[in-house]
Amino acid sequence: MQLIPAIDLRAGRCVRLLKGDFERETHYETPPREVAREYRAQGARWLHVVDLDGAREGQLANRAVVKSLASGGVRLQVGGGLRSAQAIAEALTHGAARVVVGSAAVLSPADACIWLDDFGGEQVVLAFDVRIDAAGVPRVAIHGWREQTELSLWSAVESYCGHVRHVLCTDVDRDGALAGPNVALYREAVRRFPDVAWQASGGVRDVGDLKELEAVGVAAAISGRALLEGRFARGELEPFWQSA
Repeated sequence: MQLIPAIDLRAGRCVRLLKGDFERETHYETPPREVAREYRAQGARWLHVVDLDGAREGQLANRAVVKSLASGGVRLQVGGGLRSAQAIAEALTHGAARVVVGSAAVLSPADACIWLDDFGGEQVVLAFDVRIDAAGVPRVAIHGWREQTELSLWSAVESYCGHVRHVLCTDVDRDGALAGPNVALYREAVRRFPDVAWQASGGVRDVGDLKELEAVGVAAAISGRALLEGRFARGELEPFWQSA
């Protein structure tokens, strides 16, 4: 399993939101390029970049920062407002090695299938943000988690079988909370869709969490706050930096 550091961008700065709430933002003083340089020095091969401004505006907004990060020796996985073939192509042109399609994967599945076929399953990641309902079913949220749907994660992924390779799943209620990942969710995801390279996001707090995720078979774990706040000893992450 590979560890992928996450950087959220807002107005060119590195920030973190608690459970996706723009009113609960933590701003980190270190410039994004320096953060990326430190991750690269530790051994990171990939960097997950979320353009929060782009998510609101519907197009890549922090272009200059993304382009700068792309020249820093790590491969970028970029998301935020990518809702058209043009937006995807622009992100790839500005240095993304992979793009992340979120709400559009729910609202425009026919288009998303075309993007997967045209750009390739290794370049397009589908992202599904979920909340667990009272019956234990993961239900997909869209539009920056502001709108809850009745669509289950399982139905969403099933509709893309044969097209999708990489799926990023975030448990919204654990994002940025350092509460530990929803290991049961990812275990079931891998069981249902073993051919998907699952990326787990939300709640990672220590190396024990990474080991649990690795044990259930996810391909990658996304970590933002825990890495930004230095909650890992440098040496203990070495097994998780390898290329995926």
